[in-house]
Order: sequence, then C-alpha cells, then structure tokens
Amino acid sequence: MNDYILSVLLGIVEGLTEFLPVSSTAHLRLAEAMLHLDLSSPYWKMYTIVIQLGAILALVLLFTGRILEFFRTFPHGENGDRTALTHPLSLTLVAFVCTAVPSLLLVKLIGKHLESIHLMAWALLIGGVVMWLVDALSVRRDLKTKDVEQMTLLQAVWVGLWEVTSAVFPGVSRSMSTIAAGQAVGMTRTAALEFSFLLSIPVMIAATGYEFLRTIHPKQVPGGEAIVPLVMTTHGWIVLGIGFVVSFVVALGVVEWFLLWVRRHGFVIFALYRIILGSLLLAFGAKLAGA
Repeated sequence: MNDYILSVLLGIVEGLTEFLPVSSTAHLRLAEAMLHLDLSSPYWKMYTIVIQLGAILALVLLFTGRILEFFRTFPHGENGDRTALTHPLSLTLVAFVCTAVPSLLLVKLIGKHLESIHLMAWALLIGGVVMWLVDALSVRRDLKTKDVEQMTLLQAVWVGLWEVTSAVFPGVSRSMSTIAAGQAVGMTRTAALEFSFLLSIPVMIAATGYEFLRTIHPKQVPGGEAIVPLVMTTHGWIVLGIGFVVSFVVALGVVEWFLLWVRRHGFVIFALYRIILGSLLLAFGAKLAGA
C-alpha cells in the first residue's frame, strides 16, 4: 500500500480512538497487523509515538479556555469553596502522580504485554462489561459530584490509581478506566468525562515523551528499547507529517462529538462495541497475529 494512504489510515485510527473509551493502543496494534507493518521497524515505532501528539494537541486546543479558567480561579475555585489541595488543577496533578508512579515502576511488565492481541481482546471484553454495568448503575443513583469543581481528593486518587490498569493492560483504555472509576465513586457522566480529558493531557504528554526518550536513550531510561539507527528521509518526514495532521483533525472532531453524545446517550454503545470486538478477537485473533 502507498505509504501516504497508509499514514492517512493510521492517523484516522489514532484520532478516532485516542479519547473514545475503546483503546487506541489496541486499535493501532490491530491496524498495524492487518496492514502488515513491521512492528520492529525503527521508523514505524517512532511514527506511532509521534502521531499521538496530534491527538494531544487537539485536546489541548479544545480545552484551552477551560484550563485558563481553572488557572484564573486557583486556588479558591469558581464557587470559592476550593483549596490549594482540592482545586481541579491540584486534583488533576494528584491523579497524574497516582497514575505515573505505579506505571513507571511497572514499565517492564507493561512492555511485555504490549504486543499481545489475546490480552487486548480480554481487556476490551472485560472493560466493556465493566463500563456497561457501572454506567447503568450510576444513572440510578443520586450522584453528588456533578462537576469537577465538586470533586474530592479521594476521588482524584481513586481515578488516578485505576488509570494504571490501562498502562499495564493495553486494551483497557485510559478513557474507559478513568470514566468508569469516576462514575463508581459518585461522579456524573459529564464530570467523569471532563476529568478524564483533563487528566489525559499530562498523562499523554508524559507517556509520549517517555516513549520517545526511551527509544532515543534506551540505556538511560528504564524499559528502554532502542530503535536507532533511524535515518529520516524527506519521504519519511512527509509520511509522518500526514499522520500527525490527520490525527489532529480527526481527534478535534471526535472529542466534541463525544462530549455531546455522552450527555445525551451515555456509554452503552462504546461498551457494546468493546464486547463485540473483544469477542471477535478471542475467536480470530490468533490468525490476525500470525498475519
């Protein structure tokens, strides 16, 4: 397949799945297997890392106004009832630390699981069931946390710790783990979704930066895996640029659509999709992995 078309397809997959609770890692891995990409190739390893930055940039752009508002109201919050420890910015930082530290300690285990389609299939299936149950139960409860401005420190810690599962088991999804965790401790769909987006900004920047560093300086970074020597040509830069731009544009539209959809319909459609895809992968994943 033409490299430019290939880059467009991978950019679309990344942009579509990065912020939906369906696991971008699993979908990229599946796309790469179906397109017969050499996963040991230095270039394609680097490519997968870089196109995630396009999706991150889209989220930062969409949430710039909200983030600036948080800085303006720090530390007392919009209603004047927050502190330096319970303000949304502080809670995002707390959740990030609760995610980053265990993930860094488990980096060798994470690397071991990344290529397993069988494990991804189980993660998709189980995660879909969990998301469906949590969402169904949450709408029947009187949830007190209707906005991130009402979150507690313990809720932030809980959400951050649960996001570790998405790092250890590709296929779980950062969005799924944080949204379901938030709903489980009394957050509404909207509050859980907004906090998931806020938390994903530092988490994705740190994760992408870490992955990039460990490929460039594998001996200095835990879990490092060298992809050098990597020689970039004009063709390579163009292919990379296409994937980055496509990922950015698609993610830009997906995030806004996702926010509107969840407010009206919830997460059932994504849970059902995960269950179907996970089941199909358990049935046919071995053939795909062999492809």
